[in-house]
Amino acid sequence: MTVTEARPAGAEPVSGLTHDQVRAVLPHRWPMLLLDRVGRVEPGVKGTATKNVAGTELWFQGHFPGEAVLPGVVIVEAMAQLAGVVFALAGASEISYLAGVRSMRFRRPVVPGDQLALTAERTGGGGGFAEFRVSARVSGQVAAEGMLTIADPKGGNHGERPRRHAS
Repeated sequence: MTVTEARPAGAEPVSGLTHDQVRAVLPHRWPMLLLDRVGRVEPGVKGTATKNVAGTELWFQGHFPGEAVLPGVVIVEAMAQLAGVVFALAGASEISYLAGVRSMRFRRPVVPGDQLALTAERTGGGGGFAEFRVSARVSGQVAAEGMLTIADPKGGNHGERPRRHAS
């Protein structure tokens, strides 16, 4: 099975997606494709990825001259892209949208030369929405963490975790 085929939640994990394989899953292209490598994905459940931060990235031209800091919105987008990969490999549409950002906290600056270790774990959702707990770390230190909601414009539950009902 190729990475572009939809995988139901609970399908076998996918490991070691290269940049080109990530391009087969996400519609993003330079300069907005931010994931350099996806380490491991359990479709519809969770995933890990890496973003290498290069001083040549266009955001550093103006953020900030003389003291380059990766904008927080770029970190959020990278985490959302990982959540999108987790969602897409569970059968969501090719294009999913970032529908919500909650409780996002930025703990340390991210600068050229850093490597972001990203995580996304699905915590809930349904009806075409998925909520993820996300984090970005640099050398083990939390740089950003929070909750993201991803929406599939075509609906569907795509790996929705079963809910327990009270007896």
